[in-house]
Amino acid sequence: MTSTVHPNYDDIQALTKDSHVTEKQLHEDLHPGYCREAACVITVIFNVIIFLLGITGNGAVIWITGFKMKKSVNTTWYLSLVLSDLIFCATLPFTIDNIVKNSWIFGLFLCKFNAFVMTLNMYSSIFILVIISVDRCITVKFPVWAQNQRTVQKASLVVVLAWFVSSLLSIPSAKFREIQNESTEKCYSKYGDHHKTVVFMRFTFGFLIPFLTIFTCYTILICKLRANQMSKSTKPYKIMAFLIATFFICWLPFQIVSVLELDRSEHNSAFYTAQKVSATLASANSFLNPFLYAFMAKDLKKKCYSFLSKIESAIDEETRSAFRATSITNSVDNRLSTAV
Repeated sequence: MTSTVHPNYDDIQALTKDSHVTEKQLHEDLHPGYCREAACVITVIFNVIIFLLGITGNGAVIWITGFKMKKSVNTTWYLSLVLSDLIFCATLPFTIDNIVKNSWIFGLFLCKFNAFVMTLNMYSSIFILVIISVDRCITVKFPVWAQNQRTVQKASLVVVLAWFVSSLLSIPSAKFREIQNESTEKCYSKYGDHHKTVVFMRFTFGFLIPFLTIFTCYTILICKLRANQMSKSTKPYKIMAFLIATFFICWLPFQIVSVLELDRSEHNSAFYTAQKVSATLASANSFLNPFLYAFMAKDLKKKCYSFLSKIESAIDEETRSAFRATSITNSVDNRLSTAV
């Protein structure tokens, strides 16, 4: 089997593409006017929205959980989750530029780094969700042990371990990323004979095992909560249920397209569209999390309101000060004009 080259519509799709394409398809997908098409324009718009909302939303949550809220095991989990999303959103300008210009101008290092960050975001996010689910399960099943053993230091160590494993699993995405020098440079994935292995590893460790683990934990939690009728303690679990549901809704189409792509020798425009849609949906998960926190987490909501109210008060005070200064100046000018 020979190594194959495929066009790169979006750096996000570095995780899935190693397509066998014809010369005609390559010409159609790489022509300079590609981003004049509606699909490309919509992709750019969505990525810009994801970037803006992701940077502001994740940045606000990091600032609040990291500096305004008391450090705890739960804030350690959520801070790590949002940090992963922020790092990914920070790399989106490279992707957007690549789509608009239909050329990669940032060199081999950033070509590999972009693919690495995307995969790192996927693994670290799902691993943190797994950790939170297991933590919730242990807290309910063994409350006394959890109260004595759950510390911020141990939680931080677990987070570091999760990031380390995520980094190791993300190495193939960077390793097989290359630059093709033609009339314009293209950043693409060249998996060759390793394509099936990479996809299998990503699906197994980035989706199947985490899904089974989370499902098991929440089955135990639901049974325990129903048995004890702990209706007043369900709010944290509802938050986690929404976070997990959002993650799987965003990433499931991406994983399906990734697996289906292995059985296709050639790809038509419909399949390329499915790749673009699933990749954009996957990246959307990076800006949805902070809004779920803000709307559902009571403590975080209070901090957000407090923070926003302070900004509003500062702006209002600044406006009033400027108005008073203007009024005084006009009054003095009127008096001088009258005197003259």
